[in-house]
Amino acid sequence: MTEATAIPTGLDASLAEQPVRVVQRDGVRYTLLGTAHVSPASVAAVEAAIGSGQFDAVAVELDAQRLGAMEDPDALAKMDLVEVIRKGRVPLFAANLALAAYQRRLAEQLKIEPGAELKRAVTAARERNLPVQLIDREVGLTFRRASRRLGLWGKLQLISGIGAGLLSKEEVGEAEIEKLKQGDMLESSFGDFAEQSPALYDTVIAERDRYMAARLREESAKAATPLREVLAVVGAGHLAGLARHLAEDQDDATATRTALEDVPVKRNIPWFTLTILAVIIGGIAYGFASGGMNMGAELLATWALLTGGLAGLGCLLARGHPLSILTAMAAAPFKPFRLSIPTGAFSSLVEARLRKPAYADFMALRDDTQSIGGWYRNRITRVLLVFLLTNLGSASGLWLTVARFGSRLSS
Repeated sequence: MTEATAIPTGLDASLAEQPVRVVQRDGVRYTLLGTAHVSPASVAAVEAAIGSGQFDAVAVELDAQRLGAMEDPDALAKMDLVEVIRKGRVPLFAANLALAAYQRRLAEQLKIEPGAELKRAVTAARERNLPVQLIDREVGLTFRRASRRLGLWGKLQLISGIGAGLLSKEEVGEAEIEKLKQGDMLESSFGDFAEQSPALYDTVIAERDRYMAARLREESAKAATPLREVLAVVGAGHLAGLARHLAEDQDDATATRTALEDVPVKRNIPWFTLTILAVIIGGIAYGFASGGMNMGAELLATWALLTGGLAGLGCLLARGHPLSILTAMAAAPFKPFRLSIPTGAFSSLVEARLRKPAYADFMALRDDTQSIGGWYRNRITRVLLVFLLTNLGSASGLWLTVARFGSRLSS
């Protein structure tokens, strides 16, 4: 098991200026070609490498979902928004929208499709009937693992970053473009937050180095025909880490991949939420005990009106359907009985069923996410607004209830 730095004999001389690492392992020589996701030179380098005819297989820094989005612009139109809500994937859907909006801004600003060299690697390999290996981890898994490791403040920063990415019309800054020249779309899309958050950087960059190394080993081990030469096209920012893990990691490749796909389920008791709810429920009980039926009923009505009313107001501000608004108002006061299900899940599910997105909404999605008016016009993004603003209203009602109870019971 050795690592070399020389470009394999027979490759086009134009690769001499490209970042390349060569790792020999288990009888397979892996040529790791580092690319910039916004560089025409990287596309040419990929074409030259595959055109050399030296490789048995081509691996790319993509997962099936991202490749599908590149190859099929209508992929979003096949998504079942109701299922997205039912399975609790609204935050992930919003993150994918933010990434798509960011990529569109890049394409318009730089006049090149971000990740064009990865797409070209796939098409060039298929033209030569070479196996294509998709070695990157699914974006949704990366996002969920990152979210699990962030604290409350970190999650709020991440959510605000996603929101800014969805609504921003500004040109992409030089710092983000430099990150893309180093070749990682996910890191650049998170901006400076990826640098400031060790947990986010580890899941977005370092973990994926290990993951892709494990995938390369897995693909070589299960190949029907033994592989001798594999070209891996990855962002330049992954080159050093990927080469190191590919050369040095001794753990079973499948076990490593499985571990890096696992999203630990938090089993911690939500003490903070339970404490707030205990204060409210205890206040209502105390009101009945000390002030009689009138005070108890008053506090109970306050709880229902504040949480239900503000949840309904949030849904109204999102221009939700009248039945969606009523659903928000009815569901919010029952938060103590469903800690893990946000109020917005109910109102957005009703909204998606009553105002089912049409094909045209999916087709206009990337344009509509560029403006506030587009968010309200498009039925898909309006469902997201219903989800977010209903939850914001419900949470505001919760805190106002605590303040109101404190004032009422102390008087």
